[in-house]
Amino acid sequence: MNRISDYINFSNISRFRFYFQLAAFLVLIYGGYYFIHISDQIPTFACPYNQGSAGTCFLISLQHRLHTTWSSLFSWRGIALLNGIVVFFILFIFFNKAWCGYICPLGTIQDWITGLRKKTGVRFSKYDEVTFKHLKKIKYILLILLILIPLGMSNSLFGLPKFSHDLSAPFCQVCPGRTVLPLFSGDTSQFAVDFSSGTTIIMSTLGLIVTGLFITGSFVKKRFFCFFCPMSALQYIFSKASLLRLTKDGSKCTRCGNCHRVCDVGIKEIADDIESKNIVRDDCMMCFKCVEACPENDCLKVSILTMPVFTSTEKGFFKRFNVTEKSEVTGWEK
Repeated sequence: MNRISDYINFSNISRFRFYFQLAAFLVLIYGGYYFIHISDQIPTFACPYNQGSAGTCFLISLQHRLHTTWSSLFSWRGIALLNGIVVFFILFIFFNKAWCGYICPLGTIQDWITGLRKKTGVRFSKYDEVTFKHLKKIKYILLILLILIPLGMSNSLFGLPKFSHDLSAPFCQVCPGRTVLPLFSGDTSQFAVDFSSGTTIIMSTLGLIVTGLFITGSFVKKRFFCFFCPMSALQYIFSKASLLRLTKDGSKCTRCGNCHRVCDVGIKEIADDIESKNIVRDDCMMCFKCVEACPENDCLKVSILTMPVFTSTEKGFFKRFNVTEKSEVTGWEK
């Protein structure tokens, strides 16, 4: 067991993640063509607009099931909604927010764009701390809206008129997954403005604008769209109940800052917080690059319940980054 543990702790988790992401991408994008069907409540973006999808993102079924009257919601329709939430939760508890870091096809595409940015020499940007805190709120606003708008299509909310049924699943109409993911199956039909009604014109145009922002934003900021992702917000609500955990022993932290420097979403608390044991934040995608870059033995740890799976070690750090002094890692970009 010690040999297995040492092998994992000394391994290059980023290389493993690259191949895992690639395999997950192929399954989610093309699995449907080979009769692979995972679930209709997947805790990540698996867009049904892509004909080869091996499953369906939970957010689209959530919006459709919320598009009902109060009386139906608290009867048989509510049972279907509850069943969907339970299936989502069961799938989520095994991988926690690693669904974002290892499985989400939109996340994988953003990582590929980041790789292209590096090769072309385009500099990436960083947000200041105040901006970062404001951006964190957007995903929750979108999550609230994708719940309220479907409800408002069948019910009067706060005395307001009912929303147009053309809104359908409102977030899906602006989600870049609807336009980008079908491209990998050769389908360009979603790159069009829907002239069926005034509402569909606005929503489809907005969707194209968001897709443009997704592509250009990912060139200048790592995991740009993840800051606005309502799926990430929904996952965080359930994250503390997950079996997969990322924890920190603050007594072993020297505040070298390596974990913050390698974090693709720039979570500063992972370096500064030496009090909290659970360090998964709402923007965390559990890529575990922080564990990989930590030079302190057992400071950062990935575990399933209480069983360690991947742990920070001094030997592993020096082997992965091929440095002779800890100070040499300061300022690098992995």
